[in-house]
Amino acid sequence: MNRLENKIAVITGGADGLGRAAAIKFSSEGATVIIWDMNEEKALQTVSEIEAVGGKVSFARVNTALYSEVEAATKSATEAFGRIDILINNAGITRDASIKKMTPEMWQQVIDVNLTGVFNCAKCISAVMVEKGYGRIINTSSVVALYGNFGQSNYVATKAGVIGLTKTLARELGRKGVTVNAVAPGFIATEMVKKMPENVLKAMEEKVPLGRLGIPEEIASAYLFLASDEAAYINGATLSVDGGITI
Repeated sequence: MNRLENKIAVITGGADGLGRAAAIKFSSEGATVIIWDMNEEKALQTVSEIEAVGGKVSFARVNTALYSEVEAATKSATEAFGRIDILINNAGITRDASIKKMTPEMWQQVIDVNLTGVFNCAKCISAVMVEKGYGRIINTSSVVALYGNFGQSNYVATKAGVIGLTKTLARELGRKGVTVNAVAPGFIATEMVKKMPENVLKAMEEKVPLGRLGIPEEIASAYLFLASDEAAYINGATLSVDGGITI
């Protein structure tokens, strides 16, 4: 199937992890993918991998926490392709520590990327979508937004904020042809997670009713569904993809 045939998709944090999986899947479904990331080396590796199988993809080094960079990148993408149909707000960072040990700098860094970055991208790109009367915005939240997590007050606050922002934007943009939804991943076996000690990974798996960690491609499939025309009547939703951990 080519569910995203001729669609233009911006994927933030598309160099690695969940974003990389989304870039590969979206390209395989016919989309022209634009990766925004700070890690040029990994981004270019992903670009090469997609191009090797005939996919259409480009990369721009963008710090989504800076509105001026997002604004410029949006203008560049629009000039190159005429429109932007899909935005996957996937870029995110962690700076974990208990509230006692968390510095104001650690707090602000995560807020800037994980929440302000989502706002910056949604604001700039939604304007392009509204002008064309069509758009799909998918924001990445997390299951920890639903139940909290020790040592992640900054991260959890941003991911809970993303859900609230998603619902508000869905109300504002829905009548203009733009749907806005969120995906809340659970424990996913990214390369970073796989490097954790075996006993930690085992403990994580035991918390999940399905008895395993998710894989990045499963999150990418959720992004794909919400970005497709099959999800045209879904707006303001948060889709948990977590193996049932929030039950």
